[in-house]
Amino acid sequence: MMPKLPPRRLLAVAAALALISGQADAKGGHSHPKTSLDGAEQACPLGSFHCAPRPYNYAMCRPNALLEFYDPSLGKDPSLRETSPTQVHAQHVDSSNQSVYHLTGDVKLQRADQQLQADTVDYNDSNTDYDARGNVRYQEAAQLLAASHMRGNTDASRGIADDVRYQMLDARGNGVAKQGQMLDALHTRYSGATYSTCDVGHHLWEFRAKSITIDKDTGVGVARNATMRLGNVPFLYLPYFSFPTDDRRKSGFLYPTIGNTSRSGFEVSTPYYLNLAPNYDATLDPRIYSDRGVMLAGEFRYLVPGSNGQLNVEYVPHDHGDNDGLADTKGDSRYLVNFSDRTALWQGWQFVGSYNHASDSSYLYDYGNALSHAAVYTLTSNAAIMGGGKWWNASVGGTIYQNTNPFVNANGLPYKQLPYATFSMNLPLSRWLEVGMDTSAAAFRKAGFVEGQREDIYPYLAADFGSSAWFVRPKLAYRYTAYQLNSGYQNYGDFGLLGSGGVTPFDQKSPSRSLPIVSLDSGLVFDRSTSLFGDNYTQTLEPRLYYLYVPYRNQNNLPLFDTNLMSFDYWQLFSTNQFSGADRQMDANNLTAALTTRLLDDSGVERVSASIGQIHYFSPQKVLGTDWTGSAYVAQLDVQLSDRWRLNSSYQWSPNTRLTDMAAVELQRRLGTDGIVNFSYRYRRGLLEQYSASAVYPLSERWRLVGSWTYSVMDRETIDALAGVEYDSCCVSLRLVDRNYVNQSYYGFGPVPTGSNINHRDNAIMFEVVFKGLGSSGGQIDPLLRRDILGYQ
Repeated sequence: MMPKLPPRRLLAVAAALALISGQADAKGGHSHPKTSLDGAEQACPLGSFHCAPRPYNYAMCRPNALLEFYDPSLGKDPSLRETSPTQVHAQHVDSSNQSVYHLTGDVKLQRADQQLQADTVDYNDSNTDYDARGNVRYQEAAQLLAASHMRGNTDASRGIADDVRYQMLDARGNGVAKQGQMLDALHTRYSGATYSTCDVGHHLWEFRAKSITIDKDTGVGVARNATMRLGNVPFLYLPYFSFPTDDRRKSGFLYPTIGNTSRSGFEVSTPYYLNLAPNYDATLDPRIYSDRGVMLAGEFRYLVPGSNGQLNVEYVPHDHGDNDGLADTKGDSRYLVNFSDRTALWQGWQFVGSYNHASDSSYLYDYGNALSHAAVYTLTSNAAIMGGGKWWNASVGGTIYQNTNPFVNANGLPYKQLPYATFSMNLPLSRWLEVGMDTSAAAFRKAGFVEGQREDIYPYLAADFGSSAWFVRPKLAYRYTAYQLNSGYQNYGDFGLLGSGGVTPFDQKSPSRSLPIVSLDSGLVFDRSTSLFGDNYTQTLEPRLYYLYVPYRNQNNLPLFDTNLMSFDYWQLFSTNQFSGADRQMDANNLTAALTTRLLDDSGVERVSASIGQIHYFSPQKVLGTDWTGSAYVAQLDVQLSDRWRLNSSYQWSPNTRLTDMAAVELQRRLGTDGIVNFSYRYRRGLLEQYSASAVYPLSERWRLVGSWTYSVMDRETIDALAGVEYDSCCVSLRLVDRNYVNQSYYGFGPVPTGSNINHRDNAIMFEVVFKGLGSSGGQIDPLLRRDILGYQ
């Protein structure tokens, strides 16, 4: 069987929900994920970087009067109708006519999942015609229905109902219809129908259609002369549209979007979805930008046995907008291509690839959404064949980069790796001994810089002795790194071509480096029972010693292909190298001493963790270029004594400079059931000092205030500020947000842009309406709030 892609939500999918028969699990509709902290519901855990969207809250909706006759004991399986008998209950039965029964007084007809109640029912036993009058109530697996009059035929599954009111049981949809007509078991037509998820009788919004036809066999509905209304005011008219009535996908228009950016002006997008096959589909997205012209965008997805992927293309035939970057794009055609694929080749092996390319370095700056997404300055493309087994993994492929910072050239890009290969293994020899190897080989390419090939081989032998109370982990490794530089290497330095009189550090075409790496990691774990604020805890005390020896090798004649000095942190106390990549290996004759204590509650949850450590150097650090006897002291403290507040902090103080190198504090506090407050301070000497605060403050069940603020001490200005309000009701949510921020698209590198639209500070006002059950009119605010407010839901 061919795999299927997930369905796409179409423009009028909600209008169909009022007319679909399906399974109902409980009275009143869907159950939703729990989100509060009142004991009945669970919120996003404190400290989570990404929280799931807050589900629609229908708690503010009024009880639907139609639910008064809901019978939860009724069957839920419509397929049993043909084989189930019909049970009839009534206070009075007139059977004077041999074939027609006249039933009066609390009449109830029940079969499988169907139940019909009325004041009076005439039922023809010979041809199964029925005629129900007065307080007609009908229930089936998917919906409740009330009408003044209903007549039809049971065997033919035909029926006509007048003055219809309905309530869906598998969704919150409800509405009215002048007449509902069941043509047969699979086809239904409604005249003068409405649909909304609002309270019955209090529709803030609703769909109204002159006629709606449902085909359950194909899963397609057709509505004619339909309008969507706010109150009694129509604002969207659709003379004809088709929509899916189940999970099967259907070609049609998706939600249009309207937006505005400082670079491209107002944007109108009208995507059209193409359901080509169960396992592949496409979306065409024509757009108009007021400042730049028209664009045709498209997406193609496929899912076949052993392979899946996606292609996205954007094409602008003629851009008439201004340009501020280095690239002159006015009047040019422009494009963006994103392609990704994952294909299984044979057992344990697969192909993984992605291709991302823009026509010019200004494309993402001009057409990207700077309001809610971080700027992208590099596009990466990669293709690799990857494989692995129980104790090994390997890959071979290539990686290239494209500069998308409009204000700089490509000199700042990483080296291309064309090709590269990696192999890693970790083979247990016994319960406590293992042998392993990490190897890589790559050809590094970058115009204007020294190029060449590099092989890095890193075999090791490691042991692990210990128990729950102690451990000793010796490790012996050997690292060999060899280069083969391309011709002309003498003309380059570490940062490109040499100028007149420059001296190259590269004195060999085939330099190499080899050295042993020896480490011994050891620790103890003590524990005791203790109490704090009346609660019982288990406290641990965990001293740890880590010795590292790496002999010095002069590496000045080795190029810097992919190596940088990493930021020093707590885990660097136990690292064999403070450089990323293989071009530099630090020398070491060090001993790290660290101490950790933890508080664990009765269920084993860590409530407090505090650590401090320092590296003691027995010899100068020649590769790092320092001659210290000790590193900075590194301390960490994480506290979460309850599920309502959390504190994380880290601190580095250098005894060598007697200055603070780094400090960070994060405090998070829950407010009520769905509020949160965050405060943070970040400092790194000479680079950064910022204060940040953000909050979601509930004023009432319906109203919430949202805001965030980031202040840079070094720049002496607010670099990002956001304030907004949210309103939530039974069926409509509103958001209004104002954001003032430093334009992150230009960092001051390269020549200063000369265009007219390069304000250092931008302001944006965004408004969004969410019609519950239909989706939203825009998607900018939610990702923005998630990024700026930790724990936002």
